[in-house]
Amino acid sequence: MDIIKSDLFKVWLLTVFIYILFTLVLCIVVADTLEVSDAEDKTIVIDSSDRIVSLNGSTTEILFALGVGEKVVGCDASSTYPKGVKEKLPSVGYQYGLNIEGILSLKPTLVIGREDIKPPQVVNQLRMANVTVLLLKEPRDFETAKKRLLTIGKAVGKKDIAKELVITLETDIKKLNTKLASRKEKTKKKALFLYLRGTQTTLVLGKETAQAAMLEIVGAENAAGNITGNKPMTAEAVIAAQPDVYVLFTTGLESVGGVEGLLKLSGLAHTPAGKNKRVVAMSGQYLSGFGPRSGKAALDLFRGIHEETGTFIAEGEEEK
Repeated sequence: MDIIKSDLFKVWLLTVFIYILFTLVLCIVVADTLEVSDAEDKTIVIDSSDRIVSLNGSTTEILFALGVGEKVVGCDASSTYPKGVKEKLPSVGYQYGLNIEGILSLKPTLVIGREDIKPPQVVNQLRMANVTVLLLKEPRDFETAKKRLLTIGKAVGKKDIAKELVITLETDIKKLNTKLASRKEKTKKKALFLYLRGTQTTLVLGKETAQAAMLEIVGAENAAGNITGNKPMTAEAVIAAQPDVYVLFTTGLESVGGVEGLLKLSGLAHTPAGKNKRVVAMSGQYLSGFGPRSGKAALDLFRGIHEETGTFIAEGEEEK
């Protein structure tokens, strides 16, 4: 009888040991698994962020700001910040012209991008290859920008750093709000955003663009009026709009030979902005990326539109 009791005790002890071991293993596995919500509020389970491919410039900037740049194994052509990152990392194409073979060749464990990447079938192809894909809304306001920062921070195990970045952003937003309050009774400046690629590609950017959202955020009136998206620039439309200031990307300004070249474009010299050489130029990612630097970008845009008297250029590179 004692022998039977002894054997039963051993079996019980072994069972308890196995149960505890199984529970510990399960806890470790669960601890390494993260869950976040994507642009459609669907739960995305992330098992590993050891090899990340970024599908747009804002995501790349955020990942490096979170301190996981060494885990980024590839990026798209819109990734211009930190400076030189596009040249250092393998390219997977442009966010609206992605190369599925190029992405898969990098053996990613996590792919992050905006919800409207193209071609859309790339997402299904990646998921069929058992690659975790996290697609997020491209912000047009600071609240969405903060939410994206926190989501990506959680996805890569850097929640605390993400919170610090949000606090910094909120500090800049408070500074901006103070400036906006000081202009509450003043007439809004009319700003016209020009997208230029040399003299052959000249567009005006209107509503439902990140650039228009930033103009609204800094208390400027969008001189593009009822234009939605982008439309070809015409001399007649520019003169009719009578903008107080032209806003454009630094690359666009450089592509037409600086301010002097800009004012040679048809119609641009015949407005208050042209006559006063009121030009604000900022790097594209800095101005319209709604990333960690977006608060400072808004402060620079405010300064350029409302406080400067001539040409103002801001690259945002001091935030590297």
